[in-house]
Amino acid sequence: MSLNELRAAVTLLSFLVFIGIVAWTLSRRRNESFEEAARLPFAADEAATRLGGRHE
Repeated sequence: MSLNELRAAVTLLSFLVFIGIVAWTLSRRRNESFEEAARLPFAADEAATRLGGRHE
């Protein structure tokens, strides 16, 4: 295997990993957990407000 073939294989592998990550991110099964993670900062603010903290 020549160096150019190795470079092509690594490029192809990197592209396939990228496509896999994009597909995983956009899958409908993961949507609920991503929505929950997106609400976490607001939940922390609400909890701090109930405890009487965070006077900004």
